[in-house]
Order: sequence, then structure tokens, then C-alpha cells
Amino acid sequence: MIDQKMPNWLKQRAFLTPDRIAFCTKEETVTYGKLNRQVRSLSLKLSGIGIDKQDKIALLFNNGLDMVRLYHTMPYLGTVAVPLNTRLSAEEQKWQLEDSGAAILIYDEAYRQRAQEIKKLNPKLNMMSMRELESQAEASWTLHAHVNMDDLHTIIYTSGTTGHPKGVMLSYNNHWWSAIGSALNLGIENNDKWLAVVPFFHVSGLSMLMKNVIYGVPVVIHSSFDPEAVNQAIIKDGVTMVSVVTAMLTQMIEKLGDGSYPNTLRCMLLGGGPAPRVILEACKDKGIPVFQSYGLSETGSQIVTLSPEYMFEKLGSAGKPLFPCEIRIMKDHKAAGPNEEGEIVVKGPNVARGYLNRSEATREAIRDGWLYTGDIGYLDEDGFLYVLDRRKDLIISGGENVYPAEVEAVLLQHQEIAESGVIGVSHARWGQVPAAFVKLKDPEYAVTEEEIIEFCKGHLAGYKTPKHIFFVDGLPRNASKKLLRRHLYDLLPDHLKS
Repeated sequence: MIDQKMPNWLKQRAFLTPDRIAFCTKEETVTYGKLNRQVRSLSLKLSGIGIDKQDKIALLFNNGLDMVRLYHTMPYLGTVAVPLNTRLSAEEQKWQLEDSGAAILIYDEAYRQRAQEIKKLNPKLNMMSMRELESQAEASWTLHAHVNMDDLHTIIYTSGTTGHPKGVMLSYNNHWWSAIGSALNLGIENNDKWLAVVPFFHVSGLSMLMKNVIYGVPVVIHSSFDPEAVNQAIIKDGVTMVSVVTAMLTQMIEKLGDGSYPNTLRCMLLGGGPAPRVILEACKDKGIPVFQSYGLSETGSQIVTLSPEYMFEKLGSAGKPLFPCEIRIMKDHKAAGPNEEGEIVVKGPNVARGYLNRSEATREAIRDGWLYTGDIGYLDEDGFLYVLDRRKDLIISGGENVYPAEVEAVLLQHQEIAESGVIGVSHARWGQVPAAFVKLKDPEYAVTEEEIIEFCKGHLAGYKTPKHIFFVDGLPRNASKKLLRRHLYDLLPDHLKS
């Protein structure tokens, strides 16, 4: 089999349009030519500290140009990026570093203390700050002028139903077809300007960086989400495309008040789970061009997106699959009919090859090229997808995935807790937040809700930490002693029942 190669994407973009603006931040604006020079220098410095082809480089950064530059060193060196979710605990990040076999962790100065915490947990881990890396000498090294499309580019960790996350292996081919599929649906216009406010360690943020060099359109980077700042970027700075999750969009609409967005905004790409109808109706009333989408880390971002002409006619739908992709609804091992609920199954060149070190999970999820998502939905008579629920028991809090099993495992580490069960409850701002039911080993022991929440904060990201703790005498289980999470909803106090 002949390797499928393509010119290094940044190198090619810098050759084609060197003076075109690539990125804008509060601090600086860089062209593709300047960005390429910076990335080449950084790549040679990485070579100088012993980084070699196929090494995995873990990144701990907020949104910013340093993260962008490091991502683009991967093609020049033939290395693989392992972006770490900055919201995870030190324990969670350390586990991902070990599971991925990362050769080094490079971190922003803002995370120096966190890096030290990780180092205490595993002194053998190799790490270096961006400042320290930039002070290194450049090595004499021949950088890769081409990329093999089948080579790995990124390993992105996604939460797993058994507690430990799984490393999704995304190739250049996956990223390429994700970008091309999106362009064939939404188009590319001369005045396009993307706003990057979703995290670059998420596949949605990463996909924007891939589109940036493939399309040759500028990206405005916000280091964190501020609804007022995003609104101003749309109204005053000419931003035409924004990727958001429901919690973000809700806050943006609140801040917008009686105002409106200019006609230059042509796409509000909405992901992170099904959006409440009330939000979509509010956007329709204001003429906000919201395009619901459906995607996963395993599909390199979106794989189903609503086309512009159906924005209002099919309100609430995630749309149809991108041009190179296919979708089915499977029920009882056969394709479901129109409007019949079942498991969402997708196929396409942007589907990942599988999970790092998880051959069994890969075989279970990907069968004959089809990805069995575990998510529930239906196709209407016109073939439009409606997502009813994310993976069984999954909690989506502010666009972040929270799997109950992972939270339950941490709760059981508490010396006074015998059993635990976690579900999601409705929240006005975040969509859902975790709520935990616990059975104590000794009912007479005076452990408090606050103490348990504080315990969880030491082991879990903030969005995974339960916001409510309920003490029960026992958890609902079936004859096989399997936890029946759906019955936990019956135990909620009335004010938390949706």
C-alpha cells in the first residue's frame, strides 16, 4: 500500500498566502508566514531536547498562540499531540500522561503549580514549561515537509463508562475530512473570521485550528469564555463564525438583551448535546443563524450538521451527515424506520481508528467501519437526525461530558461511603450538574454533604464534582445487584425533579 502524503499543512498555507492573517489575540496578530517561522523554530528546539518521531507530547495550556504553535510542531516532527483538559484534577491528568506514554509534558506558566503537583504524583514524568522550551537552542534537524495522512496527529481523552477515560486516536486523514465535510456544508467565504472560544484541548477547538490552515481563514482567539466579549467580537470585530455549546449561547443571549447581531454573522455552530427548544426559539426570534450539530471526539468533531436552508424548517434537528459520511439508526440489530428511536451509528473518513491501548473497546465501538455511538436518536422521514439523549446515563454539564461511573468510583474512595450512585439534575446555567446518592458504612457517622463535596474536589474536575449529596439507606438495584440509576430520579426532592 502506497503512503498517502500531503504537503505539511502550515508550510503549504504559509507558501500560498504568507501575508494573510492567521490568528488574532488581544496581544498580537500573526500572519501565516510569521506563524510558520515561529513553529519551525519551536520544532527545532523540541528536537534539541531529544523529542523524536512518534513521541507523544502532552500539552497543558489555555487557549492561546502557544498552544497553536505547539500543535503545529507535530507535523514537522512526526510527533503526536496529547492535549490535557485543564479542568481535570492532577490525578486525572497524571493518569492520562501515563496511559498515553507521553515523552514530555509542556505546560503554560499559569500551570506551573499544577505541573509540580503532577510531578509529586509521578516523579519520573518528564516536563518543561513553555518558557523553558523557548530558551533552548535549535538543533540541526531536517523537519518533515510532508505528512502521511494515515499517521496519528492527536490523542484526545474522552470519558469512559467504566470510570477511566479512553484515548481517541485521530489521524491527519480524520482532521482533513472533518474540515472538508464542514466546508462542503457551510461553505467558505472571503470575509470569514472564526471566533475560537471553545477549548483547544477539546476536539471542537482543535478542529478549528485544522480548518484555519486548510481554509486559510483568520481565527480570533479568546483565552476564556466571556459572553459580553464574544458578543462584542461578533458586533464590532467582524466575526462571522462561532462554535459554542448551549450554556455559552444561553449567556450570550442574556447579555445581548434587546440587541441583535449584524448580518455578517452567518453561523452559530451549536454542539455539546441537544439544545432546549426554548433557546432555539429565542434564536429564531432574533434571527440568529444557529446550526445544531452532532459529533464526538471519535468523529473529529461534527459528523452531522444542519444545512443553512433548513435552519428554521428543521428546528431542533442536528441535520444530515456531512458529505463524506453516513448515518443509521439501529434497533434490535437492524436498521430502524423513520421516526423510530434507536442507537445512532455513523461512518465516514473522519471516524477515528479506535482507542489507544483499548483493543476490546475499539472492536466493540467500531464494527465494519461503523461507529456505534451509544447515543439515542431517530431519523425523520426526510433523513434528518434528532438526538434524544447522549450515551446512557451520561451527564452533560456546560458542554462537558460527565460519566456517573467515574464520579461513583471517586465517592467510593471515601472511607465512610459504602455505596454510591450518580445522576444528572437540571440546572438553569449548565444544563445539568451531577447529584450523588450515598450509603454510609456507619449511618451514625456524622459526615456532611460539604465534607463529601470537598473530598470529591480533590479528585475530580469541578464540573464532575457533585453539587448535591443525598444520604440513603440503600440504592435501587436489580436481581443481579446492578445499580438502577433511572430509579434514583424517584428519590430526588421535588424541586430538583425536571
